[in-house]
Amino acid sequence: MRASRVFPRDWNSWDLMNSMLSKYNKKGESCGAVLPPTHIMSVDVEDYFMVEAFTGLVSRHSWESRPSRAVMSTQRILDLFDEYNVKGTFFFVGWVAKQFPELVREVHLRGHELACHSYWHRTVYSMTPGEFREDTRAAARAIEDAAGVKVFGYRAPSWSVTKDCLWALDVLAEEGFTYDSSIYPIHHDLYGVPGAERFPYKLNCQNGSSLKEYPPTTVRVVGQNLPAAGGGYLRIFPLTYTHWVFRKFETQYHERVIVYLHPWELDPEQPRIPGGLKSRIRHYTNLGSMEDRLESLLARYAFGSFNRLFAEGNADYCASVLTPREVLYS
Repeated sequence: MRASRVFPRDWNSWDLMNSMLSKYNKKGESCGAVLPPTHIMSVDVEDYFMVEAFTGLVSRHSWESRPSRAVMSTQRILDLFDEYNVKGTFFFVGWVAKQFPELVREVHLRGHELACHSYWHRTVYSMTPGEFREDTRAAARAIEDAAGVKVFGYRAPSWSVTKDCLWALDVLAEEGFTYDSSIYPIHHDLYGVPGAERFPYKLNCQNGSSLKEYPPTTVRVVGQNLPAAGGGYLRIFPLTYTHWVFRKFETQYHERVIVYLHPWELDPEQPRIPGGLKSRIRHYTNLGSMEDRLESLLARYAFGSFNRLFAEGNADYCASVLTPREVLYS
């Protein structure tokens, strides 16, 4: 038996009630939010053999010869989201969109936002600005051709917009993207900008346009930013930690948690790739329990997509205004 949902299934319910009730307290004084915010649900649609941990073992030239499980595992997520009336943002790898355009259309027709997760799942810092632009254009074209809608959001493979490639943010703005979710404000061996803002902010880019930046969720503990609520951190860290983070965001920060996951994380039967010990721990730990962990969040919290929660008239949500270079020193 599934747990009953604690919060409203319609994400508009919280936003409407917050707008009505958060302005004043019982004494008529202005106050902050009185209800939990609607959080963000996002999915990075990639296949199990594309992850950065296995890049040295799996050639991109071999992708077509490998058994894909992207359609099956993504459809499982779609069914779960339907069951809990959740709409999210699906960041597609362009190669997946090109191979399986019917999957892109299905995600769109079931009411979710489409966004870009590169074409070849290459780290941004391994590319030149020209290569990055070409890769991003190819990915956006594949997604847009499949669904007939324009994409406005971008997320880098492996959070790979780092201090060495902040130029990517200017390229995204020049290519017509309106938001990015690639800068992880943590220390990590593969990614991270530790000094970056932890909550959403605006970037003033070189072409005169602005780009909204939505960092993945972190919590501040003993002066350090700890990751939470997504990918391996959702699979490996205790579920009690994840719920603690949600409570902290709802009652202390009054901010939205940004959840992210990958279809392969709900697929414990995927073919095994003989990587190194660290890579295998990161990739395979708790695949069998990930669906239950996801359902525990879907049953308890309200979720929406990036475009519905932020892009429709909520411009004041991103209070800080920075240039890409200032991200390092915020």
